[in-house]
Amino acid sequence: MSRVTSDGREPALLDRLEQYYDAVPRPSARVEEFGPLTLFVKEGRGWPFYGRPARGWQGGVDAADVARVRTRQRELGVPESFEWVAETTPALRAAVEESGLVVHEHPLMVLFPDAPAAAGPEVAAGSPVRILGPDDPTLPSASAVQHLAFAEPGTGVGSADVADVAEAVRARLADGSAEYLAARIRKGLTVMAAAVQDGTALCAGQHQPVGAVSEIVGVGTLPAARRRGLGRAVTAALVADARSRGVRTVFLSAGDVDVARMYGGLGFRRIGTALIAEPAE
Repeated sequence: MSRVTSDGREPALLDRLEQYYDAVPRPSARVEEFGPLTLFVKEGRGWPFYGRPARGWQGGVDAADVARVRTRQRELGVPESFEWVAETTPALRAAVEESGLVVHEHPLMVLFPDAPAAAGPEVAAGSPVRILGPDDPTLPSASAVQHLAFAEPGTGVGSADVADVAEAVRARLADGSAEYLAARIRKGLTVMAAAVQDGTALCAGQHQPVGAVSEIVGVGTLPAARRRGLGRAVTAALVADARSRGVRTVFLSAGDVDVARMYGGLGFRRIGTALIAEPAE
């Protein structure tokens, strides 16, 4: 069992996640060091990366350090964003906010090795859930569904429906996003699961294994198909796949407390707060 401090932190587990956070962008990014901060610069297609605390840094961090990274991000034409764990690097929040960025909080949750398997139905609301290979014809719609889901955040039923998926698929094919995702699956960097109905994904998500640790990311349901248990079923499928690969630590950052409750029903437990900083809208 992990040692727990008086403030509820589990240092060994949090350090394991720090190792993961530092490792997972490296296959697809150039790394630039700025003293207490590391900037991962995306190379090729895909979502742009971010700045985060430098692995093993023992000194302090201030707004000037953050400003240097933001200047470099502007030079590169990438988003001015930072990601870190509040409990691991508590001083960074004040420096980031002093620099003018807005900080968003997300529950950081872990499924511990001794937790029961996250059981989920193989079919949710009439939509079979499966792991998608790189040549699966459903893969472009799975990528499109994630895009539509996060464009319309929240857990309530929304307006985007199957008719919108086809248009989003065309965009993902045209900009190379679907091809990029297939390449990551081939390399073993990403595993995609989807709930599928009539050949179209209604919900999709990924996990990204690095050794014995994997993060579940991007679980999103087509807004018109929400409230059917699809997100829960896709998450359960991702957990099962991660465990089949020998992953012992499965974790995620929930969008908000309502989403966190759903993950709690699958056995995830909150261990901290993931922070994302970006300019005010």
